[in-house]
Amino acid sequence: MRMLRWSGGVTLKDKVRNEYVRGSFKVAPISQKISEARLRWYGHVMRRPDDHVVKKCLSIATKKRGRGRPQTTWMTNVQRDMKVLGLHEQDAQERCKWRRMIGKADPA
Repeated sequence: MRMLRWSGGVTLKDKVRNEYVRGSFKVAPISQKISEARLRWYGHVMRRPDDHVVKKCLSIATKKRGRGRPQTTWMTNVQRDMKVLGLHEQDAQERCKWRRMIGKADPA
């Protein structure tokens, strides 16, 4: 955000909202870009062979969680992102289709 403000000549003293600055440069919100990157990495991992180290790490059992709200893991974030977009694990096997489905185009 700092870079966008700098290139637009807008300072914090101008009291211009981030949404306005982002809209004037036609840039997607950072949360959408983060979820896109997370799903892109997930697709990369899922296309690996089953005996690959990274894919084995996804199936490692975790320790029993204590009381209270469970901590958010990378995998829970991925599952939430996939649910929002209506994706399934099998979709990740076809790279072109997967990239088309997870891509967040910048607003025009």
